[in-house]
Amino acid sequence: MFLSLVSGSSGNCSLISDGKTTLLVDCGLSAKKLEEALLKAKVNPCDISAMLITHEHSDHIKGAGIVSRKYNLPVFATLKTHEYMDLGKIDNRNIKYITPDIDFEIGTIGVRPFSIPHDAADPVGYNFFMGEKKLSLATDIGNMTDDLMDSLKGSLAVLLESNHDVDMLKNGRYPAVLKRRILSDIGHLSNIDAAKTVLELVKSGTKHIMLGHLSNENNTPTAAYTTTKQYLEENGVILDKDATLSVAARFEVSCFR
Repeated sequence: MFLSLVSGSSGNCSLISDGKTTLLVDCGLSAKKLEEALLKAKVNPCDISAMLITHEHSDHIKGAGIVSRKYNLPVFATLKTHEYMDLGKIDNRNIKYITPDIDFEIGTIGVRPFSIPHDAADPVGYNFFMGEKKLSLATDIGNMTDDLMDSLKGSLAVLLESNHDVDMLKNGRYPAVLKRRILSDIGHLSNIDAAKTVLELVKSGTKHIMLGHLSNENNTPTAAYTTTKQYLEENGVILDKDATLSVAARFEVSCFR
């Protein structure tokens, strides 16, 4: 099971499960909203084994401290991310440190964090290994580097950022300084750059793509989906035959097609 529980600038949280071990990636929503989402996904919050954090921005950690305390969940993050994020007081035994490119296991799921280019202390994405299956999550990406692409290739399914339409952003009402931040190499991935990434992933064998972390102000689900769909089709990819494509909903549980 690989689900997006919520996705976007207002909050992010995903769920990975092999039926034995269940993991949360980020917790950018309240404990109440998380429980409502888990109920829709038919997941008991008491069955969650751990929480993994990508970086310290509030749309990724809003409810992390409360959820950790309520369900006694270990929180895995890099040393710098732990230093910069405010989770309140959580049990010292639940503070777990990770290092990019160093593999570890949580229950029956293998995990490999990898560095991503974003304006945070030490942000990461994640590979998950369940038997021979590799699943990956990568959002908050300023630009798609060769190392990052290598980390994603070989994944059966990828949740990938498709944050903004460049023209919508440039012509929108954001202040110039925020526009520059989003467009920078440590900002967010645009629709067209996501489309180019998806093409390379499909060529490498990825079968399922979910576009996520869409801006509410500078993007729409239709724009994100259409940009990638058209780019894939222009390059000979037949959707639903070569690969599936979907978009993570902002406030609803979304599953891969």
